[in-house]
Amino acid sequence: MIPVQGYAGRKVAVLGLGRSGLATARALKAGGAEPLLWDDSPEARAKAEAEGFACTDLMKQGAFDGVACLITSPGIPHLYPQPNKVIARALDLGVPVDNDIGLFFQSLGAADWAKFDTAPRVICVTGSNGKSTTTALIHHILQVAGRPTQMAGNIGRGVLDIDPPQDGEVIVLELSSYQTDLARALTPDVAVFTNLSPDHLDRHNGMGGYFAAKRRLFAEGGPDRCIVGVDETEGRFLANQMAQGPEDDRVIRVSSGTKLEGFGWSVFARKGFLAEWRRGKQMASIDLREISGLPGAHNHQNACAAYAACRALGLAPKLIEQALQSFGGLPHRSQLVGERNGVRFVNDSKATNVDSAAKALQAFPKIRWIAGGMGKDGGITALEPFLGSVVKAYLIGHSARDFALQIGSTPHEICETMARAVARAAEEAEPGDVVLLAPAAASFDQYPNFEKRGEDFTAQVQALLS
Repeated sequence: MIPVQGYAGRKVAVLGLGRSGLATARALKAGGAEPLLWDDSPEARAKAEAEGFACTDLMKQGAFDGVACLITSPGIPHLYPQPNKVIARALDLGVPVDNDIGLFFQSLGAADWAKFDTAPRVICVTGSNGKSTTTALIHHILQVAGRPTQMAGNIGRGVLDIDPPQDGEVIVLELSSYQTDLARALTPDVAVFTNLSPDHLDRHNGMGGYFAAKRRLFAEGGPDRCIVGVDETEGRFLANQMAQGPEDDRVIRVSSGTKLEGFGWSVFARKGFLAEWRRGKQMASIDLREISGLPGAHNHQNACAAYAACRALGLAPKLIEQALQSFGGLPHRSQLVGERNGVRFVNDSKATNVDSAAKALQAFPKIRWIAGGMGKDGGITALEPFLGSVVKAYLIGHSARDFALQIGSTPHEICETMARAVARAAEEAEPGDVVLLAPAAASFDQYPNFEKRGEDFTAQVQALLS
């Protein structure tokens, strides 16, 4: 783990005892702090107490006496739609509020780094869609290249749970807007912004607040190199703010679909080919079309961002290309889970919003589309331009009937459950079709999270194919 620095002998309150909360408590203890833990769940408190931690109701009178800082888990609102009552109490008392990301950056450097030939580096990836795949892809490329690397944050392990980095190691972190919004310290060496589309708007009081949370990683983090997706206005604005001019190669602009030649450094994908341009010259080209782990234009954008991050570390294009070829993809993100009689079954359960579902619908020519769940504000009417590839929709969950009214003349069937949707889609599919789970909705009506929804789809497909 990374022992937390700066709080030895002091009390630090920890709110929320999930994966990141318990990892934070252990790292605080390792750094000599006295963690005071709280979670509304008796089960979570019992688990913490079984590890020897003290649980203290932080709303009790005097609970914050002598407390140096409150560390909160990312899922707990700290500002909008309104602060959690414990956080509100800390704000009233002037107790600093931070999260594990802030503690990580505050505590990462160690005295033994002076002995290293190459100091460890941190790559942080944020954005609305594709950040998990981009993070995992960077990590995979580094592994293939033989570079010591660890992956953590919003994917894999908690940031304070990783091992102290070795000489020349690269730590790759996926960071959500919840994490970047609150962290008091943000000092990545390389920062990646994939794209921006509406999501978590209640937590950020709208798109402006959502973008501002992502922007903090760059504007306040001061990375040595910025990789910025410029397919949306916000990305172009961010790249403009971070660069001294179009020739400034500290900013690497990334696009899926737009040729970017007039900049100091750019990486873009067009018609399935990745191209790297630097100072007016093409440096490399990679054919992405047959890479099974990266289907569709949205994954080509992820490939461009990961390629740019690894080029910023000095890796050779041919080595990166080799690693792209062996990338298997992530579960629940354009994941091929089976094939029968020319029909492929693809699990994109992570497509929980309209933008990510639109990207999934553009990745394949003939789709049997399984969609539905707990619909988000605005429904799915914005998907109408992307329904041309949908042969038929099979609608499940709470919003199935609402979705049926929002997809116009697209053939559809109300299936309610995943089991029926998979069975009906498989029964009607023809060679060349893709049975695609891309829900465009949250999972909480029928599943605890998108992973469980994807696992159910996978189980139904495997039972069908066995």
